[in-house]
Amino acid sequence: VAMFFSCGNDIKEVQDFLAEKNLPIGAAKNVHLVHTDSGIVQTILTAPVMHDFSNREDHPYTLFPEGVKIVSFDKKGDSVILTAGYSISFANTNISEVRDSVKVINPAEKTKLFTDQLFWDSNEHYIYTEKQFTLITKFDTIHGQGFESNEDLSRVNMKSIKGSVYVEESQ
Repeated sequence: VAMFFSCGNDIKEVQDFLAEKNLPIGAAKNVHLVHTDSGIVQTILTAPVMHDFSNREDHPYTLFPEGVKIVSFDKKGDSVILTAGYSISFANTNISEVRDSVKVINPAEKTKLFTDQLFWDSNEHYIYTEKQFTLITKFDTIHGQGFESNEDLSRVNMKSIKGSVYVEESQ
């Protein structure tokens, strides 16, 4: 007796099934991603776990449920380090949300930002939050609620601030 079986799932069917069940299309552990441009390292991302939901038609995203560390390098080789306990990055908008013990550190400028939630627009190289924050600079420790800046924290706009701020007089 001979029996023949055939399985005929196409890629679209499998992707639809995974999306319907809210399952990632891919997952990885101990992630270490290096992004280069013309052979020059731009960013290094490390994370314990990554889930790829790029199979979502309306809002494809990548999830880092156990945290993420991103080191970005500028043209001079200086770095900015972002760490958080959770991150979600949306492919259509290139906007990421990081939360849970968020830290942004610019070692060259001796500047540190601490908050519970931060949004990052990688197209505009812009970060912002409406949550409470603490910004530590060479001269100041500033607390407030509502913050926006470029990625390296060199140009900041703060709302509802408390604390003393060092201001240099121009001549």
